[in-house]
Amino acid sequence: MKGWRASAIPTICCRNRIRHTVVTCSGTNQIIWRFRKVRGYAMASQSATSHAGSKKVIYAAIIGNLLIAATKFIAAFITGSSAMLSEGVHSLVDTGNGGLLLYGLRRAARPADKTHPLGHGRELYFWSFIVALLVFAIGAGVSFYEGLIHIMNPEPVANPIVNYVVLGFATVFEGASWLVALKEFRAVKGDLGYVRAVQQSKDPSVFTVLFEDTAALLGLIIAFIGILAAQIFAMPELDGVASIGISLVLAATAIFLARESKGLLIGESALPEIEQQILDIANSDPDVQKANGVLTVHMGPGQIVAGLSVEFEDHVQAPEIEACVERLEAAIKKANPDIATLFVKPQTAGTWKARRQKIEAA
Repeated sequence: MKGWRASAIPTICCRNRIRHTVVTCSGTNQIIWRFRKVRGYAMASQSATSHAGSKKVIYAAIIGNLLIAATKFIAAFITGSSAMLSEGVHSLVDTGNGGLLLYGLRRAARPADKTHPLGHGRELYFWSFIVALLVFAIGAGVSFYEGLIHIMNPEPVANPIVNYVVLGFATVFEGASWLVALKEFRAVKGDLGYVRAVQQSKDPSVFTVLFEDTAALLGLIIAFIGILAAQIFAMPELDGVASIGISLVLAATAIFLARESKGLLIGESALPEIEQQILDIANSDPDVQKANGVLTVHMGPGQIVAGLSVEFEDHVQAPEIEACVERLEAAIKKANPDIATLFVKPQTAGTWKARRQKIEAA
């Protein structure tokens, strides 16, 4: 790769897309940089099917939670049940969280601009993290407070039959929403286990709704047990204990969701299979002596930025390198449309290995 001169390939424009390639050379620090942008869309190839599935799950959760919240608050007003009030707050928070997830999906789909050249995909990760914080701060916090108040100042639950009826309807509504989320999650998780699938997932919108609905169903069970025990043993304090139990379920759910969303927000790499696919395609090109490695990061559920380290054949000149980069980008994006941006850097295997060792040792 020594001896070839720096060259800049002019920008090529057509009606619907702008393409720009820059080739530079500075001694042994040779860099080829390529970025493609399609007008109105930052090559963030989040599939329409995936978005449709996520939105369907969220809409189902919003409708279900809104109906449930209304019935729970009415029941809490009539009976004075602490557990029922906590469940009403929980459902109301879940309704708002669904709205935030929809807002995050819409913001994440915006095209790249001057201040965000790689797109806005991480907006979804940000709002997913906010959802987790709200579940913890409002859902768990209010439930714990209400439970503590009713333990310190217990009051018998009036007309508990109303609570049982409401819990029955809430279970039906919540169960329907949960089934929609579970079906969508199963469709994308493949053969992976549920926890492993969540850890590897790059789309928090589906698993956030699934975990919220699961926590809601557990909360309904706890509320039923608490109200029933308070009635059987004539101990209204047990209603408050149930409310605290609900708060613990919500807190555990929020911590788990916050942990997963934080990792995505900071920046997680693509799955190993995707990285290996990129390397295999690069190694198959005749002008590539060796693909040393690849660094990837998810900017959104279907938007991956990849940096590819390549050692070209010694006889290859600048125009041939440009053509090679063209081929690599076309082949890689055909194999995986989620590769939104590809950077190709000419680099010896030794240099790549030394830099990787520094990263792994940090």
